[in-house]
Parts: sequence; C-alpha cells; structure tokens
Amino acid sequence: MGRVAGIAVGVHWSVLVIVGLLAWGLAGSLLPTAVPGQPPGAYLAAGLLVATTFFGCVLAHELAHAIVARWFGVGVRRITLWLLGGVSELDEEAPTPSAELAIAGAGPLMSLLLGAAGALGLVWARAAGLGDLVVASLAWLAGVNVVLAVFNLLPGAPLDGGRVLRAVLWRIRGDRYAAQVSADRAGSVVGLLLAVGGIVQILVAGDLSGLWLVLLGWYLVWAATAEGASARVRAVLDRLTVAQIMTPRPVCAPAGQIIDDFVATVASAARHRVFPVVDGGHRLVGILHLARLTRVAPPDRAVLRVAAVAAPAAASVTVRPWDPASAVTRALGPGSPLLVVVDDGRVVVGVVTVDDVDRAVELAPLSRPAT
Repeated sequence: MGRVAGIAVGVHWSVLVIVGLLAWGLAGSLLPTAVPGQPPGAYLAAGLLVATTFFGCVLAHELAHAIVARWFGVGVRRITLWLLGGVSELDEEAPTPSAELAIAGAGPLMSLLLGAAGALGLVWARAAGLGDLVVASLAWLAGVNVVLAVFNLLPGAPLDGGRVLRAVLWRIRGDRYAAQVSADRAGSVVGLLLAVGGIVQILVAGDLSGLWLVLLGWYLVWAATAEGASARVRAVLDRLTVAQIMTPRPVCAPAGQIIDDFVATVASAARHRVFPVVDGGHRLVGILHLARLTRVAPPDRAVLRVAAVAAPAAASVTVRPWDPASAVTRALGPGSPLLVVVDDGRVVVGVVTVDDVDRAVELAPLSRPAT
C-alpha cells in the first residue's frame, strides 16, 4: 500500500472482501431501514464510502499504537490490515509497564476520539441540512468506532485490553512473563465466551451473523495460545546469551575458493543451505545461499570464486556472543534462516538457527538449577 507517517502499511486481500460485505450490508439493509426512499445507487455509494472509511479508522487505530510505540523507542516494522482488523508489528517488546500501557491504550483511545468526531460530524451534518443519508452514515461510523474501542478493551490477549491487563499485572508482580501468561489465559476465556455466544446466536435466534462471533472467538483462542507459546520461549531466552545457544565453530565458505571446489569439499559434506563467507582471517565478508549457486552456469562454477556470488555481509543479520538470546527470535525467519555470530573484530565465532533456539528451549527445563 505504501507508507503513512513513515510506517509501512500493507493491505491483505481479505480487506476487499470485508469492504464488499460491509458495503452490501449497509446498502442492502441498514441504510435503507434508517433512511427509506433513497435511490439504490445512493445506498450503494454511501455503503462503499462508509465501509472504506471504516478501514481508514482501523488504520488510524493501528497508527496510534505505532506512533506511541516509536515515541517509547520501540521500532515498528509495518502495519497490516486484514480480515479481522489491523495488526501493528513491533520490533521488540515495550521496555516498561508504563510504555506497554500507553502503547496498548493508544488504539482504543483513537477509536473513541473518532467516535466522538463522528458524533460531532452528524450533529453538524443535521444542522447543515446535508441529508438523512449522510447523517445515518456518520451515525454508523461513530457507533462502530465506539464498539471497536470497547471490544478491543476486553481483558484478554491479543486484544488491546489484554495488553493493558499485562501492563497492570507486570507493574504489580514485577514479572513480565507471569503477566503475559495471565493475559493469555484471559484471552482464551474471552475467545471461548465469544464463540459460545455466536453458537447460541445461531442455534437459538437463527441468526447466521453469529458466525462472525464464532470466527472471532476461534481467532482469539488461537492467538492467545500462540502468544503464550512465544512468551515461554522468550522467558527462556532472556535468561541466556547468544553464546549459550549458538553452534560454535560453524562450517564457513572461504571467499577465495572456486565454487566447484567449495561444493565438492564443503557444501556436499555439510548439512546446511546457508554459509557465512569468510576471508583468510575468518572475518565475515558475505553470506552464501546454495540456491544462488544453481543460477551460476556450470562452466562458470569452474572459474568463479565464492565471493563473486555471495551476498554482501551488509545484507546479513549478525549478533554478538554476549547479546541476550531473545534478540535472535525476531530476526530469524524464512528470509533469514541463519544468524552469524561475530566478535568485535567481525570474526565469525558461531551461527544461530531455528534448531538452535528450539534446542535451547527444550533443554531449559532439563537443566539443573545452579547451586
């Protein structure tokens, strides 16, 4: 989509589906009921405009989270709008309970302000004689923003109210991860209650719109469970350093080695797809993905050296042995399956993969406490 306030914003294709469904519901039922006697084209135009504006309000909600996060020094990767609203992807956790509370509360506060603005707008529209259709559209937008704020303040992760609950418990207990566990459990309860409410709405009232509550409840249970698992991983890794989880003395690709020789003597014997590329002093000069070698013509592989096809070192993610192990969790992923561990002289001393992280988490409960 682009950038807003310097923050990357993406839109999932499912947003188009929701905008279409909202526009259809508004134009086909809600607006004709509130303001009868208007041309069908007027209802359709108003429905499309209101549905699109609603997602603009969702974006404003997420921007409030992101801007406050940046104010507290927390980086923001991107905002994504999707089927069930919006998600702000932060680079790290909030540094303090106060920052967590401010970041979490910014979104609902923005929605409440938008609701108030919509209410003032409809009062002005009515006084200016802009027509009942405009007034009804503004009334719907005002109401839905208030509902969005209230719903997001339900006390359970991953909702904003779950973040608020986590911040309060973190402040009281002094333990971020214990607070996260409580917020995740509350999120699962909220999700189950919503899903049950949706099922009752379908079976008792015969209202198929209860399917939305079932879907939303299922998502909250799933997301709360996933956040709980992630919190357990971070709790383990926060107690360790990179040096404690890395694979030391990793297999590296010599920058000056001919590609065919590298494949025959190094790559074929190693169980890796990505290799740090090092110079004669074992300093990091690049990253080599085996997939890049397949794009090199066979005759060229007999003459070209590894350095000629390696990605530059600047494109790789590096960490230091003394960094907290939790620093690697956000950097590892499909695009970065391997992190290179270097010392102050850029000498490669180890690598970290997802397997290394998983192994550290599985070993943690087996380790004997220090005596």
